[in-house]
Amino acid sequence: QVQLVESGGDLVQPGGSLRLSCAASGFTSNNYAIGWFRQVPGKEREGISCISLFDSNTFYADSVKGRFTISRDNATNTVYLQMNSLKFEDTAIYYCARRGIWYCSGPVYEYEYEYWGQGTQVAVSS
Repeated sequence: QVQLVESGGDLVQPGGSLRLSCAASGFTSNNYAIGWFRQVPGKEREGISCISLFDSNTFYADSVKGRFTISRDNATNTVYLQMNSLKFEDTAIYYCARRGIWYCSGPVYEYEYEYWGQGTQVAVSS
């Protein structure tokens, strides 16, 4: 069974940094992509980044470009999201998810992702 488990969320001051982890299990094929999403209560879920497990291509939404970096560790089957220069508006629940094909070349859409973790809370506050 495919499982995705997020961790690393915390309370952090503006300008600070966090690294989120997405531990994946239940599959070994590289014919997929992993995406990161975030959601504030009452608002639509926003796709912010993805990485292809096949060719390592990455994509970032304008809202996080230049501040966040996605990476992966094949040995542990883990995808990371390094978040720097955090802002108040980065406060959200962050989710990782798996896309059923390896493409990662443009905007990250919720409907393209089939398996989801349960989320980890990030709060940016002074």
